[in-house]
Amino acid sequence: MSLQGLHPTKRTLLETVIKLLDVKEPEEILSDEVLQISGISKGSMYYHYKDWYEIVEDAICERFAWYVDRSVELCEAALRGAKSRDDLMNLLKGVTRDTQKPEQAATRYARVRAIAMASQSERMRQKLGVVQERLTEALEDLFREAQERGWASKEIDPRAAAVMVQAYTFGHIVDDFTPSHMKEEAWYAVVDGLVEKVFFPPK
Repeated sequence: MSLQGLHPTKRTLLETVIKLLDVKEPEEILSDEVLQISGISKGSMYYHYKDWYEIVEDAICERFAWYVDRSVELCEAALRGAKSRDDLMNLLKGVTRDTQKPEQAATRYARVRAIAMASQSERMRQKLGVVQERLTEALEDLFREAQERGWASKEIDPRAAAVMVQAYTFGHIVDDFTPSHMKEEAWYAVVDGLVEKVFFPPK
């Protein structure tokens, strides 16, 4: 889903809800509030959407897509910039630190919340699944390309590796919510070790 090709009314509604999601939980956003801020009439809103929840779902999916697209760009840039296995390792270390730093805690929470909401709505699950597939395929392509270049273990399935990478990224949220936190460098050392010794073992 992209805001660029949407009808102006739908785009305005989504942009309004997306901005509100930066400061409110989804259930705190009211349709009357969105209509007042956007200047869109209730009739126009329901002409473009079946119900209020569809607007909220689409806005959440759009925010999810922003994170996915950014992650895809980082992965593709790492592969383009790598001339050797060591190059790729260094670039991926940068990606790890960018995507898993403490400042990304709110983003991790929003993604987990989106997935939880999608589990309760088949309509949202289908939309979010398409977006999520882009990231999984991008990671899968990166791993497969690295295998072809002789940098990655050929014993590991690229799809499984792509899912595993996302699993430890999501896993960071466990520490985000605890009273005491692990040392970030200790976490990076574990991730770096997994990537270097399991996914991309030296020859």
